[in-house]
Formats: sequence, C-alpha cells, structure tokens
Amino acid sequence: MKKTLLAGLAAMPFVLSDAQTDTLCAFGEALLEQNKVMNLTAITEPAAVAQLHFLDCLALLNFADFRGKRVLDIGCGAGFPGVPLVIAEPSMHLTLLDSLGKRMHWLETVLPPLGVQAECVTARAEEYVGAHREQYDIAVSRAVARLNILCELCLPYVRVGGQFIAMKGAMAEEETTEAARAIELLGGKLLRIEAYPVADAAHYAVVIEKCRPTPSLYPRVYAKIKKTPL
Repeated sequence: MKKTLLAGLAAMPFVLSDAQTDTLCAFGEALLEQNKVMNLTAITEPAAVAQLHFLDCLALLNFADFRGKRVLDIGCGAGFPGVPLVIAEPSMHLTLLDSLGKRMHWLETVLPPLGVQAECVTARAEEYVGAHREQYDIAVSRAVARLNILCELCLPYVRVGGQFIAMKGAMAEEETTEAARAIELLGGKLLRIEAYPVADAAHYAVVIEKCRPTPSLYPRVYAKIKKTPL
C-alpha cells in the first residue's frame, strides 16, 4: 500500500510527510480489517486501496485550496474523499456526513487514535441542511448520485463564493450537461471539469462555484428529488 501511495504522490505537485503517508496507510489497514465484518469497500487489495481510494481523493488538492476551509463530505461512506483530504491538509475543518450509522460509528472510533480530526454526523443530506445552510466553504462528494440530484443535496450547504466539487467517472461530461438547469436554479456556476488519471482510467472533478444563495425551497424531500430531478 505504501509503495503504491508513494509512487503516486511523486507525480503530485504537493508533498506529504512520512507521518502523513503512514497515517493514510494505517487508515487503509483499518479499513480493510473492518471490511471483514462490515461492507465498507469493494476494493480489498492494499495497492488498489492506495491507488483507487487515496490517490483518487488526494487529486482534489490540485483543484481547490482546502487550507483552513470548512469542508463537508456529503455521503462520505467509509470516509472518502474527506479522510484522505484532511490527513493531507489538517488545517481544514472537516465534517463527514452519511446516513448509515454503522459506518459513521466506525469512523468516530477509528479516526481519533490516528490523530485525524473530523466531525462525524449521521444524517440525511436533505435534512441536516436545515441548521447548516450555506455554512461551508467547500462541499465534496464521491460516487453518491447523478450530478443533477447531487447538486440539490450539496449546493445548499455551500456559502456564496464557495465551491462544490463532485468526483465523477467516464460520464462526467454527460452528467454535467444534464445538470446545467439544476446548477443554475441552485445558485451555482460551472467553473471547469478537471480530468486526472487513476490507474488506467480518467477520473473527473466537476468544480462548481456558488454564485447566489440557494432558494429556500431546495433541497426538497429525497423522494421528490429522485422522482423529478431538476
């Protein structure tokens, strides 16, 4: 795991300390150990964890300045992309949000001994926003939903002037075109789509700037979001 991680980091325009890489690997080992009794990841080979989880998530540091920012990871699952990001940039203030309590309890248990600081919240994205609207500098999300649905769940959390970064695969361009109306209605503006290599595939970061406050009627209840996406 560490060998693959270090090889990938050598191509990145930032440097992690030995302690940071060791913490990433310790988190990866804890992930694989817990995965024996809980469904956390389909990726179970250590080198693949380094490449498809860690290096994939760390690539976001190339596309936004996370230093000192309030960051919300929506639908974080086993902690991606938020945990690798905060290990690499510990000055950020990270909130991990997911509706599955077992995963969040595991993160609450595993992160403090590793020296990783993050607030872990068990809640649905469309509900937690009630008391946290437009309070974050950056929202990130990975492998949660199509972009037109994801924008309604994520953009209401972002302050005006902040950014929402969605991690996407081969359908990124198509999803972004599909989500154009949602981005506009929710107060966002597409800044760019950044491509970056992961293993033998191209991954994409869709970077959306928050230009105006999101109308208060969004997000709707999830059943409506899913039935009639913007």
